[in-house]
Amino acid sequence: MILSADKAVELSAARVLLRFGLRIAILAVFASFGSIGFGRSLAALLWLMVILCAVLAALRRERVFTAGLNHWDEMVGCFALYCAVMALNELAGS
Repeated sequence: MILSADKAVELSAARVLLRFGLRIAILAVFASFGSIGFGRSLAALLWLMVILCAVLAALRRERVFTAGLNHWDEMVGCFALYCAVMALNELAGS
């Protein structure tokens, strides 16, 4: 599907939240198989997801501050989870 550069397809907020939840669930499953521990694996995968969401948003030329949810908002959510996981890792001493 080729998208026009001047009109981006906006998904509903429910679909974006569902996509975000599924991505986090998949990351948690993959992190559980990590050999460096769940917390560190999840942090690394969340950081990769932050980068992926930023690249996808840039490629799709999504606007940063819009009323709807998009990949930029997913990036912020993943970054917030990354910070929380890193703080818990520091508290746990792993």
